[in-house]
Amino acid sequence: MAPRVKPTCEFSIAEESQERLKNAARRAYENQEQSVQNNRVSEFLPMVQKIVWRVVIYLKPPLSFEDLVSAGTIGLVKAARDYDRSHQAEFKTYAYIRIRGAILDELRSWSFVPENVKKQIQKTLRTSAEIIGQTGIMPCDEELAEKLGITTDELYQTFENARALHFLSIDGFADETGALGDTLASVGTMSPDQNVEHNELVNKLAEAIEQLSQKQRQVILLYYQQQLTMKQIAEVLQITEPRVSQLHAGALFSLSLKLREWNDGRK
Repeated sequence: MAPRVKPTCEFSIAEESQERLKNAARRAYENQEQSVQNNRVSEFLPMVQKIVWRVVIYLKPPLSFEDLVSAGTIGLVKAARDYDRSHQAEFKTYAYIRIRGAILDELRSWSFVPENVKKQIQKTLRTSAEIIGQTGIMPCDEELAEKLGITTDELYQTFENARALHFLSIDGFADETGALGDTLASVGTMSPDQNVEHNELVNKLAEAIEQLSQKQRQVILLYYQQQLTMKQIAEVLQITEPRVSQLHAGALFSLSLKLREWNDGRK
């Protein structure tokens, strides 16, 4: 007996049924993926604000805190959408990189430092280095301001401008230069497996921190080791938040100068 041949219509119905099942499965998978992405975005939204808080002291008009939160959130959403667990690190690490990158791009798009501000920063660095060369110690704010022929308030503004200009390497937003903020956070908490060069840098920074004024030293330790915000530090030290910002900027200026001298001495 000849084999029975199925009518063409039966094949069509079977193929159509399989295609419907595939489409249903695809929609279910996409819905599940969308749900996972939404959960990731919700879970890691606090990370966006945490990263922005680390940058907020460097903000200059026209950017605002909300601008950077928006940019960071977009970075988080893209991270949730693009994350591939089979090829990437854990999502938290991947999200941090994407959020940070989005915030950095936003800052770069608005970054502009007038030439006269750059010249004032360079003049302050040269004058500070000259005084250190003569006396062996970092000049106090009043002495440096007098030498520059400006007021202490103008000197504090110069410190803050210098901090804003160099913030990428201060708080880890420029990996190619190394993060001063990361190194400050590790002062006093070194692990045995750290390399010799990093240990040497940490030791040099620890020495430089000891030479800061008491208030500057407290601000640096509270900000980088205890991870307190400027507002929280102001409450701890019972001073105003703008004064904390001034102390932070002045301390970073001194530490950067010390590191520059150390690096020049190694060449």
